[in-house]
Amino acid sequence: MNQLKSREPGSVALPGTLSASLRAELIAFRRDLHMHPELGNQEFRTTAALKARLEAAGLAPKVLATGTGLVCDIGTWDRSRPMLAIRADIDALPIPDVKTVPYRSTVPNRAHACGHDVHTTTVLGAGLVLAELDRQGLLPNAVRLIFQPAEEVLPGGAADAIESGVLDGVGRIIAVHCDPKVDAGRIGLRPGPITSACDRLEVTLDGPGGHTARPHLTTDLVTAAARIAIDVPALLARRVDARSGLAVTWGRIEAGHACNVIPQHAELSGTVRCLDLPGWRDAPDLVHAAIDEIATLHRAKSTINYVRGVPPVVNDPVITELLHDAMTARRGPYAIEDTEQSLGGEDFSWYLEHVPGAMARLGVRVPGDTTRRDLHAGDFDVDEEAIEVGVELFTAAALIDSAPKH
Repeated sequence: MNQLKSREPGSVALPGTLSASLRAELIAFRRDLHMHPELGNQEFRTTAALKARLEAAGLAPKVLATGTGLVCDIGTWDRSRPMLAIRADIDALPIPDVKTVPYRSTVPNRAHACGHDVHTTTVLGAGLVLAELDRQGLLPNAVRLIFQPAEEVLPGGAADAIESGVLDGVGRIIAVHCDPKVDAGRIGLRPGPITSACDRLEVTLDGPGGHTARPHLTTDLVTAAARIAIDVPALLARRVDARSGLAVTWGRIEAGHACNVIPQHAELSGTVRCLDLPGWRDAPDLVHAAIDEIATLHRAKSTINYVRGVPPVVNDPVITELLHDAMTARRGPYAIEDTEQSLGGEDFSWYLEHVPGAMARLGVRVPGDTTRRDLHAGDFDVDEEAIEVGVELFTAAALIDSAPKH
């Protein structure tokens, strides 16, 4: 058990809080990122901005082999103890920003609508604070910053980052994800699964087509597509343990061009989500079988493109406790709430295939705001106090993780 467990804020002089000037700088940095969103593997401006600021702090960030994203070590690594890594994702989404704010996106149909600008800024801020602590001799062990590209691009940029060696020497990894259901100033924690697996599913149906007056002489692809859309989720519900929460949700169906013509081609696409690893591993075979059964029943030829995405993020209990201790030391136990498992996917899970780690929900809702906001929506925004909270969480975690154990 570490020395700072369950201490109230102020009961120990834990360094690493934000100065007013750095707080203002980080808010400005976040707004600049928000105004200039970049899609996965295209984050060149974002990478350059991060690199310049880290170098100005006397650090030596390295651009990842993919051309975007960075890795940066802070402090002197005691090789007898692996480093703690702090990860941010840096990419944006291909949707328009519809907010009326001074820092609205300047790029058409591009927006930081998932909070990656906040994630990036909190890790940058933590790096700047930890670098100063290291100069003062107050950082006992090295910490690695990982600024990862392409989280929104299945199967996620984490796999490429790992292949490039970002986990070499790392023994633990932490991260946050913005949560618009949690007030700024608070975090949500959960040991075990905190996100779900997410895969992409694309189905094409083909048949001879014909006149709508004679559907019995051809293959009615519109009906076949409709039955697949309805019956596949229903079939899976009876072929998978309900506790796995396997769900197919369609986002697009397209067929035909005229009201009196049965088309020769139809398409469906959607996502497959699952709460646990066993269900996720079985999902491709089960989904294929269900689609083929229904397509055959309607005499349609089916082609299925099942794109593996990401497994669930499964928080390690010990690392989750580290985040709990860090937030308790900074803001007290009342700044922490339990959170549920989300059906969203997150490629942070790929890191956890290699090292233990945990992700916290970072509250970004303005306290008292009853407006319902969600991730991946064009009006998504945050209470910028969350940036300071994230920095404090990460710096405290780094210090507590390095503290002597007894």
